[in-house]
Amino acid sequence: MSQGLVEAGRQTGRSGLSRRGFLKFGLSVGATAGGGLLIGFSIPAKSQDQRDASTVIGGDAVETPQNGVFAPNAFVQIDKSGKVVLIMPKVEMGQGVYTSLPMLIAEELEVPLDRVTIDHAPPDEKLFTDPLLGGQLTGGSTSIRYAWEPLRQAGAAARTMLVAAAAQQWQCDPATCDAQGGKVMRVSTRQTADYGDLVEAAAKMPVPQKVTLKAPKNFKVIGKPVKRLDSPEKVNGAAKFGLDVRLPDMVYACIVNCPVFGGKLVSVDDTNARKVPGVKQIVKFDDGVAVIGEHTWAAKRGASALVVQWNEGPGASVTTAQLFDDMANASLQKTDAIARKDGDVDMAFSSAKTRVDAVYKQPLLAHATMEPVNCTVHVQADSCDIWIGTQVPTRIRDAGMQATGLPADKIVVHNHLIGGGFGRKLEFDMATQALKIGKQVNAPVKVMWTREEDIQHDMYRPCYYDKVSAGLDDKGRPVAWTHRIVGSSVLARFAPPAVKKNGVDPDAVEVASDLPYDVPNQLIDYVRHEPRNVPTAFWRGVGPTRSTFVVESFVDELAGQAKADPVQYRRELLGKSPRALNVLNVATKAANWSTHPAQGQGKGRGVSVMHAFGSFFAMVADVTVDKNGAVGVDRVVCAVDCGMVVNPNTVEAQVQGGIIFGITAALYGEITIRNGRVEQTNFTDYRMLRINETPPIEVHLVQSTEAPGGIGEPGTAALAPAITNAIYSATGKRLRQLPVGQQLHSA
Repeated sequence: MSQGLVEAGRQTGRSGLSRRGFLKFGLSVGATAGGGLLIGFSIPAKSQDQRDASTVIGGDAVETPQNGVFAPNAFVQIDKSGKVVLIMPKVEMGQGVYTSLPMLIAEELEVPLDRVTIDHAPPDEKLFTDPLLGGQLTGGSTSIRYAWEPLRQAGAAARTMLVAAAAQQWQCDPATCDAQGGKVMRVSTRQTADYGDLVEAAAKMPVPQKVTLKAPKNFKVIGKPVKRLDSPEKVNGAAKFGLDVRLPDMVYACIVNCPVFGGKLVSVDDTNARKVPGVKQIVKFDDGVAVIGEHTWAAKRGASALVVQWNEGPGASVTTAQLFDDMANASLQKTDAIARKDGDVDMAFSSAKTRVDAVYKQPLLAHATMEPVNCTVHVQADSCDIWIGTQVPTRIRDAGMQATGLPADKIVVHNHLIGGGFGRKLEFDMATQALKIGKQVNAPVKVMWTREEDIQHDMYRPCYYDKVSAGLDDKGRPVAWTHRIVGSSVLARFAPPAVKKNGVDPDAVEVASDLPYDVPNQLIDYVRHEPRNVPTAFWRGVGPTRSTFVVESFVDELAGQAKADPVQYRRELLGKSPRALNVLNVATKAANWSTHPAQGQGKGRGVSVMHAFGSFFAMVADVTVDKNGAVGVDRVVCAVDCGMVVNPNTVEAQVQGGIIFGITAALYGEITIRNGRVEQTNFTDYRMLRINETPPIEVHLVQSTEAPGGIGEPGTAALAPAITNAIYSATGKRLRQLPVGQQLHSA
């Protein structure tokens, strides 16, 4: 997700708290039932009769404050043993928040990082809303941006109160005391007191109205490379993902969904399925059938034995070619959805020496997460439990309420680690389906999609059609620029208020509507066009992934038209964006750009620049194109300015993972539709980048004192044009359509 979803948060957040108010936030404090200290954000609390004394979080009971003292947005609890618990409002899906967010607390609280433990937050948007996104969700590369000041202030406030409590006991000035290593020390006498011994007294201290945060030069934890705290459990198998749920008397469901989008179930002959040993029940619903078995194999064999008739509906004739023809026709429409208008574009074109026009196309993409879609439910007359790995716990809870008619306090969501999110687990269709099944099964039931069902019934990254034109002056610099974006609006479904009154989807136009380059006359507009019957959703990198491919490919075309070096051409246009210029210089120096291979020799080097998610990226990719048109990526060099870095290890890992994800999509990623059916079924025909194909990846972090930017998605978003520009350097062929492999083979 990106600025589009951040915009959604500003308009749809239910907390009533502005971003400015959130960053200024107040602190609440109180004693827990066990005599501990609880520090949290002052978001309006629920009354005690609205919550239990013990809230089930991720399958474990976690004590919450008694007598309605307060309810935090995200909070720190310190018990008498000195253990610090951070109730985590973000879900871990590989991005490292279970390490980086505790680092923020540990830094200001002055405790060893290994003393901070984590519990999942329950679904409650009044308590755990991310103001940048307007809900309790994980995405948009916002986790560090959201937590940067509030968690540090929470830690600093707790430390201040613990010091005050110690000073009171020692009858001295708090200024003569210091905190470090989970203890308070009186400097003059060397007396010490552990935090655990001070929590009851500290809970009675007045809440500091203002705390001073550490200067970066004094950081002990932030900015230092730290190994992922969750890695050992993931290596030894102790970590629990949604697929790992095991419950007493649990049964298993294997799904057969209608193969055509929008189709409905007509009838099913389950005679043979019921004969399969271990099959217990057949459940029908509007667009599918579930076979319930004692174990997975029984359910899968039973599903294979079904004979199903479908009403395929109008979607049965849909093809990929139709989707792109539809968008091409839509691009001719008049639109009032103007995202940006600067200067006089028409006049600038009329006086331009040269005009360059291009059309870019990008395909549907599946998420293909390593952990396929799954959800376990136990629906009973007076309660409903849901076990799932989700980016949107409150939407899962709401789905439970809608399906069962039960109130919110009877729906318990057990959120787990996610084996790959990438936006797929921002959706809750898997939970809705599981609940339909669970209502008909008198036991806990685990609903699992096969890899084939997962790929063929995904909610896809939209296909797009972009028309872009530029007018160049006599020096080859752009003086006029138009960009029409045609495609689905995910925000219109996911967060309708985020779409502008004039119809602009902020996510669909991001990057395109905020170029880092100095172009005096611009017109950026948007035509919303939904693909026939095909469901669309956010995909890692969202709008910037699409826009950066178009913008950076086209800038390279303009450099070629001007017979200029692509890097020097960009430098001359980045005078008003010093951070973008800096990462370009860092990346190209590290890649030794001046020695790049000559065009047309089968080896090439390409570059791209991007500003999105609050971060600045530059990529340099080296490729080899063989005589058969097969592309190998030989090396990627990336420069990153994401502001203040919390954990360099996490940043590097996220950029590397994003680049690999981006290479996969650029070279191979494409979902095609024929007769209303997705043609790809598994990793055999929706293939991933293999280990032996993965290039060396260099990540260069730029030192910065700016506030943190996002890091989970930019690596993916910035990568594709560096590859296509490198392919042009190697072959002289401009690629305006992805994936590149198919384009080269068909050229």
